[in-house]
Amino acid sequence: MIEITDPRIDKYIMGLAPESDSLLLEMEKKAKASGFPIVDPLVGRLLYLLTRLKQPALIVEMGSGFGYSAYWFAKALSIRGKIVLIDKEEAHISHARKVFSDSDLFDRAEFRVGDALQVAREYQGIDLLFIDIDKHQYLDAVMAIAPMLAKNALVIADNSLWHGNVAEGMTDRDTVGIDKFNRHMFSSNDFFTSIVPLRDGVLLAYKLTES
Repeated sequence: MIEITDPRIDKYIMGLAPESDSLLLEMEKKAKASGFPIVDPLVGRLLYLLTRLKQPALIVEMGSGFGYSAYWFAKALSIRGKIVLIDKEEAHISHARKVFSDSDLFDRAEFRVGDALQVAREYQGIDLLFIDIDKHQYLDAVMAIAPMLAKNALVIADNSLWHGNVAEGMTDRDTVGIDKFNRHMFSSNDFFTSIVPLRDGVLLAYKLTES
């Protein structure tokens, strides 16, 4: 395993903007107590910034967990924007629904339980697609949902460096899946792609084509 960023750098950046949103802090506490993986506040701030810049009408999130990353997206949405949270676990979506109901963001969210690859196909004109499902499914996900993307859509994928395992050439299913996805996105003429080496790596891809 390779450390993506020096922990001292993470600590420094975190110290620049301590989080004050009680709902985010509650979810961070829950994640730490249960060992459930979430994007950390540094990635959350990146998602917020990208959403403010993009101003998407429709965000589809594949693999929402209990709503931490979706909450960051929703905070940045305009009142006309919507985020669709998809997770295969009813308990996760139920918790996310409660978090959103405790905020003023509930009307910007739609909550779906099921297979993200199937549910996401029900939406057309996706302006921002966030992928955080089982890592071996990343390539299948972008291939399946690409026809549903809007012009100039943004694709964001978490864990694109997968603990540094992609650089080590590990051959387990998840690492191979992430590596295939990364190589596809960088070689595709349909996207302009980069990876931000923050936390566990955040892939960003801008859709260049209309089809």
